[in-house]
This record gives sequence, structure tokens and C-alpha cells, in this order.
Amino acid sequence: MPNAEFRFYEELNDFLPPERRKCRLLYRAADRASVKHAIEALGVPHTEVELILANGESVDFAYTVKEGDVISVYPQFESLDITPVLRVRERSLREPRFIADSHLGALAKKLRMLGFDTRYQNNYTDSEMARISAAERRVVLTRDRDLLMQRVITHGCYIRALDSRQQLAQVLSRLDLYGSIAPFTRCMCCNAMLAPVQKDAVLHRLPPKTAQYYERYWICAGCERVYWEGSHYRRMQQLIGDLGNNGTAGNPED
Repeated sequence: MPNAEFRFYEELNDFLPPERRKCRLLYRAADRASVKHAIEALGVPHTEVELILANGESVDFAYTVKEGDVISVYPQFESLDITPVLRVRERSLREPRFIADSHLGALAKKLRMLGFDTRYQNNYTDSEMARISAAERRVVLTRDRDLLMQRVITHGCYIRALDSRQQLAQVLSRLDLYGSIAPFTRCMCCNAMLAPVQKDAVLHRLPPKTAQYYERYWICAGCERVYWEGSHYRRMQQLIGDLGNNGTAGNPED
């Protein structure tokens, strides 16, 4: 059973007990154990790891831990381009899609508001989320680190913040999604796309004052919910502005 030293950096230490943070840890691995198994045995989900150095060399999750190894484990780098040395997983998904766990309903709505395909139900089991993530190539958003340790999940994001606005900012920053925002193009309730609709076609469904003051309308292709440029729309514009995007285009929320 090989002995190896592990050192976790930056926010990966959040997953460790206080006495094991920001120091070298001696770990006795099982024979032929992968570095991925060792990292998760120490408490860190593999989806949170961006770079692994074994004795100074970049390795992937399949690397076998050997006697005397010195292994450094890093989270995502925000200001450095380390693409040439990345080994741990496929590159980021070209078209990011998400699945959010039951505690992240408000985050799911905000992601949909910004145009991101986000599946959410408040009764998904861990196995269902893992299966959907793998089948549809979705990034798992969760505050459950055990879920992120499931083998079939390749892309995930552990959500640290409790406030949904801070959660949204974390996801956009970590996955560099600010340039992909397409506000008010997706239904916040069912995740289907919105399409323009003539006022006359939905007039019978509108509150009297809404019909009086608004002329542009959109309808959800899934649940047929009607949207218009009401006060909620303006509040969401402000949110987008706070995130660093002026968000003046497109389709509104009622």
C-alpha cells in the first residue's frame, strides 16, 4: 500500500477538516488506487479539480498513486491560462447546459432568465441527476459534494453561496459564461424557449391593465405561459446590469 503526500490548494481546502487544510497530508492508498479515488477518499469531489501534479508533472484522474508521490491538487485557475497542461477531463462543454438539485430552484430560474438550458425538479434523486447529467452532458449544480463524487458525473459545480444572486455570479464566473448570456429567451418556469406572439392572440389571457399598457408579448413553447415587459422584467434587467451586462435586449418576463 503506497504512501503519498497530498496538498490541496485554495478553495479545495473547504472540503477538508480544519486541521487538514493548507498542509501536506500523508495518505496511504490502496494498491493500484487511482489519484481520483484518493482525492475523493480525502473528501474533495473530482468535479472541483482542474489540475493535478504528481511529482511536478500534470496527470489525469487515472494516474496510479505510487510510493513516495508528492501530489498537488488545484481548483480552477481564474487568471492563468493552463490549457496546455490540463489532463483531468475533457475540455469544457461547448454549449453549457445545467441540471440543478432540489436546493437550487432560485438559481435555476435565474439561469433560465439569462437563456441557459437548466433542468430542475425539486424531487430529483441523486441517481436521476447523475443519469441525466451523463446522458444529456449537463453540468451538475449542487451543494451536495457526495453527489459530485458519482463516477458518471464529469462536469459539476459545487455551489458555495446561499444567496441565489451570489450563486449565479459564481456559476457565470467559474464557467466564463458572461459572453453567452441571452436574456429573456427561455421560460423561467419550464425551461422551454420563448417566441413572439401577437397581442390579439393572447388578449383574452391578459389582465386589463396589462393589455392597456403593453404591446409586445412572448409565449412559452412548452407551458404556453405569456410574458410581457412588466415590473418583473425591469427588476431582472437590473440584476443583469449588476452582473456586468447591460441586458437591454430581447424577450421579457411578466
